[in-house]
Amino acid sequence: MLLGDARSGKLADNLSGFGRALRRAGVPVDSARIALAHEAALTVGVQSKPDFSAALEAVFISREQDRFVFRELFDAYFRDPEVAQKLLSQMLPTAQGKAEPSKRRPRVSEALAPQKKFGSPGPAAAETPVEFDAAMTASDGQRLRNADFNQLTASEYLLVERLAREVPLPLPTFPARRTRAGQRGRAVHWPRVLHEAARSGGEPWRLARRTRREEPLPLLVLVDVSGSMERYARMLLAFLHAATRANRRRDVFAFGTGLTDLTEAFRIRDGDMMLTHVSSLITDFAGGTRLGNALAQLRQHHAHRLVGRRTLVLLISDGLDTGEPAELEHELAWLKRHCGRLLWLNPLLRFEGYAPVARGAAVLHDKADRMLAVHNISRLQDLAGSLARLVRHDRRHV
Repeated sequence: MLLGDARSGKLADNLSGFGRALRRAGVPVDSARIALAHEAALTVGVQSKPDFSAALEAVFISREQDRFVFRELFDAYFRDPEVAQKLLSQMLPTAQGKAEPSKRRPRVSEALAPQKKFGSPGPAAAETPVEFDAAMTASDGQRLRNADFNQLTASEYLLVERLAREVPLPLPTFPARRTRAGQRGRAVHWPRVLHEAARSGGEPWRLARRTRREEPLPLLVLVDVSGSMERYARMLLAFLHAATRANRRRDVFAFGTGLTDLTEAFRIRDGDMMLTHVSSLITDFAGGTRLGNALAQLRQHHAHRLVGRRTLVLLISDGLDTGEPAELEHELAWLKRHCGRLLWLNPLLRFEGYAPVARGAAVLHDKADRMLAVHNISRLQDLAGSLARLVRHDRRHV
């Protein structure tokens, strides 16, 4: 059989439609991969479904976080024998897979939703009755503002990611050693006095005072890139990249089973290019979490990144550590001695009644100065206020 031959079958149309469904689910798929999928199908054949699935997965999937989405979508897509007829009419399949629609991932459910042709009129009102639900009368913006990052569909996730880049994060400031001209101060700022006197014929008319500059706290960010943190890590990297762009001291590291320095990648101004570069740098994605080992590497090779006792450390993790609790406790104690504040940003706080009962989470909860939630846009907007209140509390007790 010739693949895609109209006289013998429509498998080529099925593969192209499956590629479009993957793209709608947020998997990076282009025409080159679809063409390569056709060659893979010719090579392995369609006699064995597991072999056929493995061949397509090897072609289409290049990121660990997309693997389970592919498998669930493949099972639902190629289960219905009438899917080819639906593809011919430019409709994506709504076949029932092994997983019930209510239990599917949001990305898979969105990819399997019917799509109408571009420019075609919608269904008549008599054919599709409109039902109003009082619980859904709020605007989409308000709903997305409070939606958990892990429960968003692919299109909603891209929209919320753009919204996250617009959330401000004014970090608390401290009086630096450098000075500037101002209205108050003990000493005269002679460079400003002489500069202004040159404009008035050499006659000084105002004595500017020397005041200390206010600079944002040095920032150290540690982001967990294990499998359970995949969607939160990407969203928070995009958020922090835009919100802390003005910081002179900003060091960023990703950790899984090891430590990856992302500081140079964060200097890329374009957010999408930054995320692409970060993906190429991280080699231990979805490989588990060993925070103690990562902090040991930070201590041995990057201790100079901690600026005295002023550095604000943001540790983004769900606390599901697989390393030794004793090692984690030792390294966290070192980090506490060399930073100003250690804040644990935990997406698991989205669950009511959450308690850090896991071994690593218990150690982290004991050592961190504060635990904050970061699972939706609303929580990101509250983060700046939480930081400001924490620093004001510190200054009152100094």
